[in-house]
Amino acid sequence: MKRITYISIATIYLLTEVADLKAQEDYRFDIGGGVGMTGYLGDANTANLWRNPSWDVELLFRYIATPRWNFKTNLYIGSLKGNSANMTNVFPSGNTFKFSTIFYEIGELAEFNFFNYGVGETYRQLKRFTPYIAAGVGLMAWSVSSESGAAFCIPLGLGLRYKPSERVNLGLEFLMKKAFTDRLDGKDLDDPMGIKSSFMKNTDWYSTLTLTLSYEFSKRCATCNYKD
Repeated sequence: MKRITYISIATIYLLTEVADLKAQEDYRFDIGGGVGMTGYLGDANTANLWRNPSWDVELLFRYIATPRWNFKTNLYIGSLKGNSANMTNVFPSGNTFKFSTIFYEIGELAEFNFFNYGVGETYRQLKRFTPYIAAGVGLMAWSVSSESGAAFCIPLGLGLRYKPSERVNLGLEFLMKKAFTDRLDGKDLDDPMGIKSSFMKNTDWYSTLTLTLSYEFSKRCATCNYKD
């Protein structure tokens, strides 16, 4: 009877260890996409970011460095809209302008999770949910009124990330992006006030609010007992 008891205890212990090892597996990379809405701030809209919302689609590839740090490459395709007729300010010419822009953006961002993000490994205090902040650099191209251009941008923002299962991630991310151009809204709104020396006035801003779904792959260490 004692022997049966010892064997049962040993079996339970081994099964628990195997389950723990499986839970502790993590992955190097994350790939996915999302959809969302965009906002615009510029000469045709100086106050309300969501006055003329439009759409965006995102593809993403993320390197998971640690439970706290990620590095993400993203590709956006989206639209920006504006109408100066909704503004209280009046241009010197008295004219109003309306535009619709299609943009393409590729960016590199560093993401910092406020909590150790993941499942398993209780000694590392992993959490299925975490808020995070993000910052990086990007290159965008756009087309508006049969004209096109390209410029650098700086995205800054924050987000929420949730892991419903070991390898699946749901996210909601808001990024505000400063574009180093004043032509996202067309050449007619390129410095309409004639303020040549103003860095803030002569550049456009836009935002993306995107809901994402992604899947992790490439086990960090499949056959060894350490992590690189």
